[in-house]
Amino acid sequence: MAWTIQQGFEYQGNDWWKWWVWIDGPPEELDAIDHVIYTLHRTFPQPVRKTDDRLSGFKLSTSGWGVFTIYANLVHKDGGETELSHDLRTE
Repeated sequence: MAWTIQQGFEYQGNDWWKWWVWIDGPPEELDAIDHVIYTLHRTFPQPVRKTDDRLSGFKLSTSGWGVFTIYANLVHKDGGETELSHDLRTE
């Protein structure tokens, strides 16, 4: 499988960033995902977040001031799971 976590970001001022991540891969492989559970840094309110929005690539949008490793658990429609990680960057 060729899934990866991609990201975008936008500086808001005062060391604050909007950022978003999504799962990238071939359409037929994305279609095999039921939902994604993202785990953010423990200092976030609700650090574990779920999305099942296939049309957005299972996009998660939020904001913060620091960088950290984001973890994604891809839950497949057939019951399997795939773990991914991504080092958030803001530059």
